Amino acid sequence: MPIDPTTVLSDMIEAARRAGTLTLEHFHRRETLEIGIKGPGDFVSIADEQSETLIRDYLLTRYPDWSLSGEEFPPVEGVDSTYRFLVDPIDGTTNFLNGLDYTITIALRQGGETICGLVYNPVTDEMFTALKGHGAYLNGKRLAMRGGTDVGQMVVGTGLPTPNLSTHAGAYARLDAIRAPIGAVRVLGSAANCCAYVACGRFTGYFEQTGFVDTAAGILLVEEAGGVVTDWWGRGPEFFEKSGLLIVANRATHAFLLQHLSRVKLTAQ
Repeated sequence: MPIDPTTVLSDMIEAARRAGTLTLEHFHRRETLEIGIKGPGDFVSIADEQSETLIRDYLLTRYPDWSLSGEEFPPVEGVDSTYRFLVDPIDGTTNFLNGLDYTITIALRQGGETICGLVYNPVTDEMFTALKGHGAYLNGKRLAMRGGTDVGQMVVGTGLPTPNLSTHAGAYARLDAIRAPIGAVRVLGSAANCCAYVACGRFTGYFEQTGFVDTAAGILLVEEAGGVVTDWWGRGPEFFEKSGLLIVANRATHAFLLQHLSRVKLTAQ
């Protein structure tokens, strides 16, 4: 049965805003939160779990036959396998727990394609939205990134692993390969927010190894704003959706990152 993605996106926005209100309440009294540890350097709080529960219940009440995959709980498998929501209820939990910006991100997949998505920063009240084929927006204003950037003016986002360096081999070598000629490197602590920053031009590019649930909506934002998305070897979604090895950038920065990251001796995954 055909759906109206605009209507679904509106429901996703409402779910994200409700989750934003809930998480901000925790954010302002975060010293009292109960915190668990999912793994080294990977925190989870009661706010994450409540946020995902709110989003899941809100969306699946409206679309009960659809599926949903989130960060905190096992997937919900609906009877209609065509549609799946991807939800990160707090992207940047460490940021959240330390009083820094975090995001809520929701994407809708139709088969193997992301058809709409959002990245919401409750702290700044910035709502980034994208609808496939219809552009990317920040608080209702359409985004269009610049294609060309001088190397010395490039601002590149990334993430720097602290634990488990063995699972992020070459992370600091890649950073060293790009840092000297460009204008700046920035670490936001939220993959979704980094993608949103590329889409709106605050960053000219971003690269990292990260989860697809975190970045599905952000990838669509960048594509709809006119950017380029590949893995570290210039390959498409059939690779980066599985590996998490991601470059999102304007055209000039994408070319620069491909060239310089390839100098680090890695085996393509």
